[in-house]
Amino acid sequence: MSALSTRIVISLGGSLLVPDTIDTDFVKAFKKLIVSEVKAGKQFILITGGGKTARRYIEAAGNVSRITDDDKDWLGIHATRMNAHFIRTVFRAHAHPRINTNPHDLEDFYGAKEPILVAGGWRPGHSTDFDAVLLGKYLGAKKIINLSNIDYVYDRDPRQFSEAKPFKNMSWKEFRKLVGDDWDPGMNAPFDPIAARLAQEENMEVIILNGQNLVNLSHSLSGKPFVGTVIKD
Repeated sequence: MSALSTRIVISLGGSLLVPDTIDTDFVKAFKKLIVSEVKAGKQFILITGGGKTARRYIEAAGNVSRITDDDKDWLGIHATRMNAHFIRTVFRAHAHPRINTNPHDLEDFYGAKEPILVAGGWRPGHSTDFDAVLLGKYLGAKKIINLSNIDYVYDRDPRQFSEAKPFKNMSWKEFRKLVGDDWDPGMNAPFDPIAARLAQEENMEVIILNGQNLVNLSHSLSGKPFVGTVIKD
């Protein structure tokens, strides 16, 4: 377990992997960066979101039948698992051969020698952000890098409000006041409210970065100044 505690948890937003169709240019660049970091001695736990694949299935099912929130969550979960298998395949030369789909069952990960571990979604009621926090909790990681398609956490949607205020640093109390306490399948919060509650309880630090700027991600991994929001108490 001590060997795993040195790993960096990265929550890889589905909006980066599948903004519409699979973004192979992004995946190639992301792989190049992570492999270079692996060669420098770093180890990673990568957990994938569902992206447009999840939203398309949820929308399509809702157009055909009346579906429950659990139905929506399970569709999203399986989309995250498909993306996880995709990422594990892309990193197959460096990744553990199995993906994790239950952060409470990490038997395959304990003692893993591969520098990259990959995980998908677990169960309804939250997003893979929550699974990332659980992985960090059980494996001793106190910092999670959450890659999405925004530069910062803002006080309102910057795509709709030009005067939206960015936050470079926030407390968990401030962040949770912004996003609320309830999870809704398909919601587009910077970090899942359920995950935020657990991260606060576990005294974790979460960094929100725009994953499209991989030079910026490299800076954050190297301890250099970076653009993004740091959430911690």
